[in-house]
Amino acid sequence: MTPRDQETGGGVLVTGAAGFIGHSLIERLAGEKSTNSEIVALDVREVAPSDRLPYVTYVTGDIRDPALKDMFKQHSPRTVVHLASVVAVGGDPQRDWEIDVLGTKNVLLASLNAGIEHLVVTSSGAAYGYHADNPVPLHEDDPLRGNEDFPYARNKREVEEMLVEWRELYPDLAQTVFRPCTVLGPTTNNQITALFERPVVTGISGTATPFSLIADTDVVDALVQAVRQPKPGIYNLSGDGMLSLRDIAKLNHKPYVGIPPSVLKSALWLLHAMRLTELGPGNVKFIQYRPVLANDKLKSEFGFSPKHNAVEVFERYRAGRAELTK
Repeated sequence: MTPRDQETGGGVLVTGAAGFIGHSLIERLAGEKSTNSEIVALDVREVAPSDRLPYVTYVTGDIRDPALKDMFKQHSPRTVVHLASVVAVGGDPQRDWEIDVLGTKNVLLASLNAGIEHLVVTSSGAAYGYHADNPVPLHEDDPLRGNEDFPYARNKREVEEMLVEWRELYPDLAQTVFRPCTVLGPTTNNQITALFERPVVTGISGTATPFSLIADTDVVDALVQAVRQPKPGIYNLSGDGMLSLRDIAKLNHKPYVGIPPSVLKSALWLLHAMRLTELGPGNVKFIQYRPVLANDKLKSEFGFSPKHNAVEVFERYRAGRAELTK
């Protein structure tokens, strides 16, 4: 079943609505507000009254809470955009798994109970896993091999395996699944950007460490299109081109040094043992074998072309960084 055109009415509920992408998506949906539809912003963090937008219903709640079923039923949106997940690497693995995997299962159950027509889910390119033999680039029909020893990638793989089961069992709940690559915006500040901002950018010798990049605005645009013009399917979400870590260092006017993998693994083992970092030797593959995503299907089947290529994405980020440090 293809969901009815959202322009005819029907609400949308966004989980993780106070997050990096969620906040921007809510702004866009509120700006395009239809009088016939309700916009529900759900997040575990309460949004201060002064930060709330007109035409938006704000709900504070945890996606793991069994009460989610009643909340979905109360608002009965036509579409659920499920963004809530753990982004940071190196937290509590059990808690992260409960949020990502059990939380998504709870969203699925609540959606089914409320008669939701369309579920939009942001997974990750990490679901493909970090492997030396990954195809370059990866396409949507390549196997998902999220690494068992890398909780973030494993959780994304498990979520997608669950989504496959639900597509077979409940075909009336249409799914649009996006697999974003590294998302950058002018204010992005996370573990990935920390790699770019060191006085000396360090990579791994013998590998280019390619980064697929997409602008935060392109992610939001794709989500809005998924809500307004539903085309269920699975789509990599990536801009054109890629940048190596050496390229990024050059664009950022910083020196680059490649470190042998064995040396970096030993250093991370020591720093982790001294509790100076949450990262361990197993995280080296996160730098060494980054998934490079093809966006052919995004363009040809979903009908969306990102506005910014990899270089432009990074330059937007760098310009924003410069503004913040003035």
